[in-house]
This record gives sequence, structure tokens and C-alpha cells, in this order.
Amino acid sequence: MTRHPRLSDRLELSQFLRTRRERLKPADVGLPMTGRRRTPGLRREEVAQAAGVGVTWYTWLEQGREMEVSTHFLERIAHALRLGPNERTHLFSLAQNRPPPEQSVAGLTVKPAHLRMLEAIEGPAYIANPCLDVAAWNQCLSAVFGDLAPLPQQNRNMLWLMFASPQHQAALPDWEGAARSMLARFRIEYGRNRKDARFLTLIERLQGASSSFRAWWPEHDVTVRNEKPKRFTVPGVGELELDQTVLLLEDAPNMRIVVYAPASRDSAEKVALLTRAWRQRHGGFAEQG
Repeated sequence: MTRHPRLSDRLELSQFLRTRRERLKPADVGLPMTGRRRTPGLRREEVAQAAGVGVTWYTWLEQGREMEVSTHFLERIAHALRLGPNERTHLFSLAQNRPPPEQSVAGLTVKPAHLRMLEAIEGPAYIANPCLDVAAWNQCLSAVFGDLAPLPQQNRNMLWLMFASPQHQAALPDWEGAARSMLARFRIEYGRNRKDARFLTLIERLQGASSSFRAWWPEHDVTVRNEKPKRFTVPGVGELELDQTVLLLEDAPNMRIVVYAPASRDSAEKVALLTRAWRQRHGGFAEQG
């Protein structure tokens, strides 16, 4: 007999919660050890106590009963069980059949391996958080779009450059289309991070810096326009056509790597020419100041 998919999910959830509970000790969640235990790990009532939820509700959840649970409830369980990011995502997938809400934007921590990866890409590329703060970029991006290192850190933000940098605006033949598309993507991320101070600060700054931003932000547009390839005008070489791809970093899930791959042989040759010239002048990795 084939098991109903929903029942299978509940069984998986039950087993997952039990294994996470059994690996913990009372001291791990700030509870005193009370006598000898017949089974390893925490008791169900101790998980409920650590999470601040009802014992019956947690017991039913671990038993795999058909029940609806809130995001707040699952977040408390994840915290009580000391779940890591991947475990938290797995819990939400099993319990609600969808990923958890994104947590606050991570700090801009970049590993040496990330820098090496960026330099291995044959096209402009950078790493940013959901607020579009740029954490790292390759020499190719500096060569094609201009170096970000001399900018104040608060201005190393792609939305800020799109709306407040005449140099970056001039590089886009269809600036309005590109700006509206980026703003729509940012609006989606803002919806997931509405209480994050970085988003609020950036929005306030852009309100004061750009009349276009002031006019378009109240429209609440979240329609992403996939313009492929994207066109840029670069001094010295003319027009480039680049395909944009956004990837998530597995070891830093709140960070994205954005890659602009040349969409034609002509664009690839121009990008290579600009990058060689940049490296001859500067050498080494692009400065990440």
C-alpha cells in the first residue's frame, strides 16, 4: 500500500524532531539535570518548556499529527532545539511545506575562498546581501563598471549606485527599465526584511537622493522584468551585452553572488580587454576596502 504523501511528510517530521531532541542535554537549554534517564536527550516537556510552548502542542507535532502550526511556533521550536540554518529550513519544509522567513540580513563576511571564486569568473561578479550591500567583487567588475573600493562603504550598494550615481546611470542605455527591475527585486527582499534597519536606512537615503526613487517607491511594484541580455555602454569599448545570473552561497544563505556573463563573442573580447588593462595597472585581487 502506498503511503499518503502528507502522512509520509508527518512521519519524516516526527523522526526529525525526535533525533534533534535526543541529541540535547538539559544543560544545553539551561535546564537542571534531574535524576537518571531511561532514554537519551531531552524529554518532550523539556523541549516545550525551553521553547515556551504548550507540552500538548509539541507532543502532537512530534507525534506527526495533522495540525497547523504557526511560523512563530516553529521558530521557538527551532531555537529550543538549537537548530542550525539548514535544520531550520528542513523543519519548515516538513511542517509547512515552504521555506522559513528569511532572517535578518547577515553581516558582510567574505571568506578567502569566495574571493578566489570571484576572480575565477570570466565576467563582472560581486557578492551582496539582500539589501544589495556589496561585500566583495572581482577585478573584472572594477574594470568594466568602475572600482567600488574608493567609495564610502554605505555607498557600496547596487540600488544606491543605480539611483544616485550618474556614472552608473550613464552606462545603461535603458536606465529606467533596469532601475525599475532592480527596484522590484529590492521590494521583494524588503517584504521579507521589513524590520531590518539597513533596509529602512537605505530607503530613507534614496528618498532624499533620487526623484525617480521617490516617484516609483510608492507604486509597490514587484514585477521583475527579465531583460536578457542586459546592455551596458562602457567608455573605450562601446556597448556590451551581458547575461545576469543570481546564485545563493550555500555556506552563507543570506548572501548572493551576481554574475554578468558575456552574451556574445564580441562582448567577451571587450570584457577580456578591459580586465587585462585593469590587471596591468593594478595587479593582484581587487582591493576590498
